Amino acid sequence: MKTEVSPQYLPERSKSLVEGARGSRELGSSVPELADHPLGFAMDQEGGNAVVTVMFTLPNAKNSALPRAVTIFEEFEARIQHMETKPVRKGKNGADDLDFFIQCEVHSSGVNTLINSLKRVAEGVSASKEEKVPWFPRKIRDLDRCQRLITKFEPDLDQNHPGHHDLEYRERRSQIASLGVNYKQGDPIPRVQYTAEEIATWKEVYTKLSTLYPSHACKQFVDAFQMLEKHCGYRADNIPQLQDISTFLTERTGFRLRPIAGLLSARDFLASLAFRVFQCTQYIRHSSSPMHSPEPDCCHELLGHVPMLADKQFAQFSQELGLASLGASDGDIEKLSTLYWFTIEFGLCKQNGVLKAYGAGLLSSYGELMYSLSGEPQYKAFDPDVTALQPYQDQTFQPVYFVSESFEDAKSKLWIYASKIRKPFSVRYDPWTCSVETLDKPHTLQEALTHVGEQLKNLSVALDKHT
Repeated sequence: MKTEVSPQYLPERSKSLVEGARGSRELGSSVPELADHPLGFAMDQEGGNAVVTVMFTLPNAKNSALPRAVTIFEEFEARIQHMETKPVRKGKNGADDLDFFIQCEVHSSGVNTLINSLKRVAEGVSASKEEKVPWFPRKIRDLDRCQRLITKFEPDLDQNHPGHHDLEYRERRSQIASLGVNYKQGDPIPRVQYTAEEIATWKEVYTKLSTLYPSHACKQFVDAFQMLEKHCGYRADNIPQLQDISTFLTERTGFRLRPIAGLLSARDFLASLAFRVFQCTQYIRHSSSPMHSPEPDCCHELLGHVPMLADKQFAQFSQELGLASLGASDGDIEKLSTLYWFTIEFGLCKQNGVLKAYGAGLLSSYGELMYSLSGEPQYKAFDPDVTALQPYQDQTFQPVYFVSESFEDAKSKLWIYASKIRKPFSVRYDPWTCSVETLDKPHTLQEALTHVGEQLKNLSVALDKHT
């Protein structure tokens, strides 16, 4: 996160999600690995076992071919995890020819020999060794395990934090943060009774920023902000409650809020977006620095992020980033974090030929919001391949901002970028069960295609009624 820069307190690179990606690698040795791995994509250390997917056709399978193939798997002590068969449509022996899809675990040293042995009894043998991927949540309740914090930027540890020497503030911040620590998915979001001093800080930020929104923010933000004022208690003398906002967002875009204790690791934060969940802090910045906070706080979250999450196109764009992160390598997480930085945090878009801000880092920073649209910085068209490698300024305002033609255009470009991320599977979000399905086997692909076909049929019927 990044807010307004002041000469007395310059933001450091560590505030950003990008730094969170790098920091999570640095902290990796101190974070215990999750014991269970619900996927079959793991590969043991070199010299150990590997998970291998094998596809082949057995001619005349009901006679001698099948027993010979089974014997080969037995000889190599391959542990079969999943197997599917189907008749070959135009087999030489009619229904006796079968296609096989087998996922098995076998010692790495024997993989090549096993494949060569299968080629002696089967046709069209192909195989792929599954790559090791990081654990990621499969169900929305798994977000209870996505709580790794980047703690070194908190006021207790960061001597440059405005609240570092204020013991009362640190205790208050810790008290509110504990609500996020103890929260479990599905629980009502705890309400915070904010103090007069906290409301005064909010009022100063709210009043100053809201004067710029009509002229500097994109239309989607302005429209949503007005609705939040009408339905969720957004006003200068009141800090809105997360539960009220979460209910509002869920009804509009399916997004919901979840309280969090501080700055999350990039991997955990992005993973939550895949489930249309935005992890949100409830504490507020120190009163001595109302226009800046070195860590996420409710001013940044509620003023910068929430209004855009009420827009369907932007909500989908955010979820696409999250889905792309599931199972991605550390290097890809860093690139996705950079994309997040230059879009969801500091993105600009065109509306009626005029540049407008949609990034939360801009919309929660009076100084940078004005600067970003002043014509002084450099503007580049949003291109994920270029944006993901763009260095950014860590001591002052950004010298470069990326401009999207529209959210739909940005979403389309991001989808193309995400499809090139090297992973042994694709994922699909199921909104009915709030879960993520891995598209890695023929039957899961068939189910997904059936679902898409039903949706297209419904759309076709609706289209016929209106033509």
